[in-house]
Amino acid sequence: MSRESRRGLALLGAAAGLGIAGDLLFVGHDLGVNVLLFALAFVGSLALILRIGPSALHQGRRWMAAPLLLFAAAFAWHASPLLTATNLLALAGAISLGALRRTQPRPQEATLGDYAAGLAAAGAGTLAGSVDFLQRDVPWDEATRGVRSESAAAIARGAAIGLPLVLVFGGLFAAADAVFRDLLAAALPNVSPWPHLVVPILVAWAAAGLLRDLAEDREERRVVPAQALLAKRPRLRIGGTEALIALAALDLLFAAFVAVQARYLFGGGALVQAREHLTYAQYARHGFFELVAVSVLVVPVILVANATVRDRIRAVRVLSGTLIALELVVAASALQRMHAYVDQYGLTELRIYTTGVMLWLVAILLWAFVTVLRGRSRRFAVGAVVAGFVATAALNVANPDALIAETNFNRAHPDTPYLAHLSDDAVPTLLARLPAIADRAVQRDLAGALLARPADGDLLGWNASRSRARSLIASHRAQLEALARP
Repeated sequence: MSRESRRGLALLGAAAGLGIAGDLLFVGHDLGVNVLLFALAFVGSLALILRIGPSALHQGRRWMAAPLLLFAAAFAWHASPLLTATNLLALAGAISLGALRRTQPRPQEATLGDYAAGLAAAGAGTLAGSVDFLQRDVPWDEATRGVRSESAAAIARGAAIGLPLVLVFGGLFAAADAVFRDLLAAALPNVSPWPHLVVPILVAWAAAGLLRDLAEDREERRVVPAQALLAKRPRLRIGGTEALIALAALDLLFAAFVAVQARYLFGGGALVQAREHLTYAQYARHGFFELVAVSVLVVPVILVANATVRDRIRAVRVLSGTLIALELVVAASALQRMHAYVDQYGLTELRIYTTGVMLWLVAILLWAFVTVLRGRSRRFAVGAVVAGFVATAALNVANPDALIAETNFNRAHPDTPYLAHLSDDAVPTLLARLPAIADRAVQRDLAGALLARPADGDLLGWNASRSRARSLIASHRAQLEALARP
């Protein structure tokens, strides 16, 4: 059997195994240690396929496993939904490392375009790569040699490709139309086993496409080559004069904003409340999110200006550095506004995560100053990705929901209904502060909300935060039941 045939069969077996693992690990279970177990199985499958290939473990693939497993393990740490979403973004960032295809196997030399194109190509492979894989990589001739018929191989490929599509579109139609859903239920009355059929097929489909993409050494064998995506980018070139004018105008605008608004940016609550037409909430909340938007837009301006200019680059870098310096002042004012807003109204998930985004933007602006403005643009992308990993890890360590509960309980009038709906990460703090709540009705409602939390769990959905919360609630049940009585 040829090497290509062995690899095709290994990939097919790995995808089937991951599909079964997806069913066993996730159907009916919360996200927890099962994410790490699946990530371990995925990384092990990729390593096996690369060995059978054989393909060199180079380019971004050697750097992918560590962050992939680290942030998969984070699902067994905290239970916050927003933190879970953040960890999912970090997993996508890890996949973008493995999706790099460059002549030089050094992720630190990749640009943002390389990362984005690699991730887009991997996404296309995940969604549609199984079609190409089933057509080209599976040795159908050898598998159907006993039948001696090309039609058998064609039927097998058609069934393998068509079944997931039928399941996906059938599910969408059922969700969109109640009559169709009822007809489907009548035709298939015993629907309870269907999740155990649909999930493994869809997971196997996605796993086969993604594994094939990550295992490919040759760019042209990918479903959508990243080089093709990069080649479609317009060959944008900006003259040095045009760039200097644009950057100078931005510098003047930023400088004028900082100068005119300096009193309000750093004046604090007393100055704001002295203005009758400017409420504290409007000052802090609207100002913060507008300044975050400014910070988001400054980054591509700096990158595009320095990537597309070929003459007068030194002057462009000077003006870009000035713009970064002014933007850091604006970012500092945005963080000050959020601090004032939290002092007045307390901490929420949106506020803490948006603050994290702002701090990440500050970090990559400083990194742009060190790299892009010193002619080392190729190092910017990897620094931005690493900064994102560090920010996500810091959020996991900080435990946002517990921090929100602790911060808001230190306020005179905490929003306890909001605190009661935080994830299990906040339960230890809620239990610790519950006896000190002065309002009896609030105390009763919070105790009832804690008792109403699910008390059951399973091994595959195990999560340290949920486990600790259930244990604490069980040990304090008598106290909670006493407080929950009318």
